[in-house]
Amino acid sequence: MADENPELMTVKETSEYLRIPLPTVYYLVQRGQLPAIQIGGRWRIKRSLLDRDVLRKEDEGGQPTVLVVDDDPALQALFKQFLKKANLARMVVGTGTEAINLAKKQKFDFVFLDLKLPDIPGDEVYIQLKRMHPDLPIVVITGYPDSEILSKILSTGPVTVIKKPIEFDQLNKAVKQLGHKGAEVLV
Repeated sequence: MADENPELMTVKETSEYLRIPLPTVYYLVQRGQLPAIQIGGRWRIKRSLLDRDVLRKEDEGGQPTVLVVDDDPALQALFKQFLKKANLARMVVGTGTEAINLAKKQKFDFVFLDLKLPDIPGDEVYIQLKRMHPDLPIVVITGYPDSEILSKILSTGPVTVIKKPIEFDQLNKAVKQLGHKGAEVLV
């Protein structure tokens, strides 16, 4: 690569830069979650906007950034809608691997974590995220409040848990407990 720090990166370069799988980059670009433009039918991601808006490098101002880890498309849509109305920057991923890789690149203000993920059990994701960022507030979301996975997490200390099915008022309450004003919406 001739330019060590190109302004416009390919999807493959973005995948390597963020340390997330190539299909995930395509998924995030197509849903408008990464700052991308199409040139000649190919996606290009602007590094400066990626650093500023997604990774929030050297920028402690701006809106809090929330990571949502859940593989249910309906729940992902609910979170996107809620977090947009709450004026929170958001990254929504469907696997524990994606969550861990993003957390290695970026600091999040808080995380919503499903316990049943397709690749890694939620308690392992929780432990790895806490190891990287001990003060990171993580809200556990689960349809299985009596599960062994949740018991393992609860044994580490106090944890906020939201039971599925999730509603806007539950999310608002959790976000407010974490120090944000929440979304003033009526749904």
